[in-house]
Amino acid sequence: MAITQWILGIRPELNGLRINPVLPADWQGFTAQRIFRGVRYEISVKRSDPGNTPHIMVDGTAIMGNVLPLPSSSTKSVKVTVTLA
Repeated sequence: MAITQWILGIRPELNGLRINPVLPADWQGFTAQRIFRGVRYEISVKRSDPGNTPHIMVDGTAIMGNVLPLPSSSTKSVKVTVTLA
């Protein structure tokens, strides 16, 4: 649990799923799947520059911050792309 929630930075919260990776400098990224409130989140994280500031796109749309908005009740799967810089 410590690895997924604090290193990979995938943490459930009341308002949504927080994505805040803190990767070692030599990691270029990772992929993960997470079920949260009945929705499958397909998460891809890639490093573009040094640093751990996440820039997040949900189903192709950029979001502000790092808490993924809750999808509609009919949504079964969400694609999340995170670029670290």
